Amino acid sequence: MKVIGLTGGIGTGKSTVAKYLAELGAAVLDLDKIGHEVMKSDSPAYQRIVSEFGKDILDTRGEIDRARLAKIVFKEPESLRRLNRIVHPGIDKIIDERISTYRRQGVKVVVLEGAAMLEAGKAKQADEIWITTAPEEVVLKRLNKRSGYSEKESRARMRSQLSDKERIKRAKAVIDTGGSMDEVRARVEKEWEALMGRSGE
Repeated sequence: MKVIGLTGGIGTGKSTVAKYLAELGAAVLDLDKIGHEVMKSDSPAYQRIVSEFGKDILDTRGEIDRARLAKIVFKEPESLRRLNRIVHPGIDKIIDERISTYRRQGVKVVVLEGAAMLEAGKAKQADEIWITTAPEEVVLKRLNKRSGYSEKESRARMRSQLSDKERIKRAKAVIDTGGSMDEVRARVEKEWEALMGRSGE
């Protein structure tokens, strides 16, 4: 079984590429969704996060409001590092358990999709890293349309992550998502074929 770490900056099309990989037969684990699970009020990390960042991050149901938390951690790199130290052991445990399950089921390719994978040291769980990229102006438009972020907010999030240049140093495959969906799909299929060749499939 091959484990692909699919990463890239915010707004660079990771979810689209992950969807195409799933259509080709991969099992996809969304690290952001696993992060949601780890922050739920019934999780071991919940109380530590609230103690660290205060009750102002909670919504009316007492759950962690990720948007409020993001406003804190994206302003200050040390805050983001503190949050990561709390949540990442729980994320790692879930990933390891699900990869083991897929291995028992005979799944040939598992994709770990996550924006901050390299920053958070998650690359160790992958056999190879694939990254998504897109021109900056395309990313800014996507973030404004998708999340309503201003250019300033988008750039703050982009600055909190590794640069494409740094990611590419670690990448086995680079998928530019700046073109049409058909072009992106064709790039994904090409990389999939190369992966199957490396895997002897």
